[in-house]
Amino acid sequence: MSSEAKSISLHQKQSAPPSILEKVKPHAELIAALVSGVLILLGWLLSESDGTLSIISYLLAFVIGGYAKAKEGIEETIENKELNVEMLMIFAAVGSAIIGYWTEGAILIFIFAVSGALETYTLNKSQKEISSLMELQPEEALRVSNGGEERVHVSKLAVNDFILIKPGERVPSDGEIVKGETTIDEAAISGESIPVTKSSGDDIYAGTVNMNGAITVKITKPSSETLFQKIINLVQSAQSEKSPSQQFIEKFEGRYVKAVLISVAIMMFLPHFLFGWAWTETFYRAMVLLVVASPCALVASIMPATLSAISNGARHGILFKGGMHLENLSQLKAIAFDKTGTLTQGKPEVTDVVLKDGQSTEEIISIVASIENQSNHPLAQAIVKYAKATYKVELKELSRLEDVAGWGVKAHMQGQEWKIGKPEFVGKEAANLFENGALQQLASEGKTVVCVQNENGIVALIALKDKVRTDTKNALEHLNQAGIYTIMLTGDSEKTASAIAKEANVSDYISECLPETKVAELKKLMEKYDTVAMVGDGINDAPALATADVGMAMGEGTDVALETADIVLMKNDLTRIADAVQLSKKMQKIVKQNIVFSITVIMLLIASNFLQILDLPYGVIGHEGSTILVILNGLRLLRN
Repeated sequence: MSSEAKSISLHQKQSAPPSILEKVKPHAELIAALVSGVLILLGWLLSESDGTLSIISYLLAFVIGGYAKAKEGIEETIENKELNVEMLMIFAAVGSAIIGYWTEGAILIFIFAVSGALETYTLNKSQKEISSLMELQPEEALRVSNGGEERVHVSKLAVNDFILIKPGERVPSDGEIVKGETTIDEAAISGESIPVTKSSGDDIYAGTVNMNGAITVKITKPSSETLFQKIINLVQSAQSEKSPSQQFIEKFEGRYVKAVLISVAIMMFLPHFLFGWAWTETFYRAMVLLVVASPCALVASIMPATLSAISNGARHGILFKGGMHLENLSQLKAIAFDKTGTLTQGKPEVTDVVLKDGQSTEEIISIVASIENQSNHPLAQAIVKYAKATYKVELKELSRLEDVAGWGVKAHMQGQEWKIGKPEFVGKEAANLFENGALQQLASEGKTVVCVQNENGIVALIALKDKVRTDTKNALEHLNQAGIYTIMLTGDSEKTASAIAKEANVSDYISECLPETKVAELKKLMEKYDTVAMVGDGINDAPALATADVGMAMGEGTDVALETADIVLMKNDLTRIADAVQLSKKMQKIVKQNIVFSITVIMLLIASNFLQILDLPYGVIGHEGSTILVILNGLRLLRN
């Protein structure tokens, strides 16, 4: 079957109404636990009148309530060749039944089943945002070709196809508006509630809502590579990657279980000979120890909290590729930023036009734009865009054009020879003297200056600058307040870097960086600050992103940057960095609370058992109750 056919088949399956079994399946563990609880109650009521029926009821409670966890424990034991918490619970429940404590053993199974259902709920909840995004993406689109319209499945859309999106419809695939103007609700992607105005030339994303205008859109990415799909893939991979704390707990679990079983075996005999306990009391206390010493709460201290935090981040435009990266953020001491496309918009804009006395601004801009329109250089295109937007100029024809690589262009227009380019191209000395040294002043402000010269000499200076993002200063202020050192690594000149650093409010900067220079500087930072993050968006940032303890890519960055980074900031929103750090610290705080609480409860229960003041029913409630509490504590991270 072709990939396209598979995709269509998948969508058909998704669109079919779910069966009763499919609706019930996500809640199967909870339903089994509740049925188990009812059977326990029935067994307890029958215990006085009919002992046989009571035991049968308890046995059914054991099987129905404990099936899921028993299966999981046995499968993991066979696979990993190591005992686990689930096996301890099976032993404890069976041991309780052997000594006649059917009710307590069944309650142990019941509460363990409830805690398992809560863990499953946490996992399902962490995937909720991803599922909802998948449902938001339309299955069909209205393709426009040869003047006609055809409704097709999104899997049939190809790059450069044109589609018509009407008011109220969801965008079926990533693309660029070629006709029309509208307002787009991007809440599903960016989390921002305020709609954004979009017109010709603007990008739009699958799953967003076209609110009020009909637009024609050119497809820029196949359905398998949309921003939606990137979000889904990143979060799904994050759920499978475990944090260092979780990995440690899982390694510790196997050794701990062995230690508990050895302790239980010793306790079955030693107290009888040391303290003169009766054999029934000795065996009873060994079963209580088996219950209360099990590290269920400790094991559940981390994973639910991590999954909840990853889910929270995804909902707010912060995509973590794993719990390890989320955990590392809490230790962050310094962040290095790329400049272009990260701290700045990545697109130069005209900021100043300085003219020789007597020159007409509109006339000079019209001539320059007509010449620069023949070039693909970013500065040239920025000047053309400025001319069209500010002066509504009509571009004129040229007689001749010569591109002088690395310097500028020469052109013949309106009977004159024109030169547009670097100061050295038109004469550095003359450029420095033009209009009382305007060139030096503009350069000191971090601007790139283009000189315009005709047969009468220099007639104009056009200054351009890659403007700092509107959210950059606010984002860096929050990081500085949090005590995180910020530094900008850029390939720009010293003057430009200094001006941008001052405007962006970074603590420090290093100019004229090559990709290998960024890596070297990052290594120095890591020696000084231990945990360091790198934020970038380009191919040249990939080595630094890979080197840093935590690599962060801008959501609209290059594919290489997105693949290399550990965290992706959707919609290029730098303010989310401080949010991510805060979320990480909150997660670490909750994990520490859970670990301290669970260890304290285990120690208290073990001590109480040795002092013979803890009965099995209270041991079951204390142990399993603490497990449920740590899971519920982790679920707090799902909240905003």
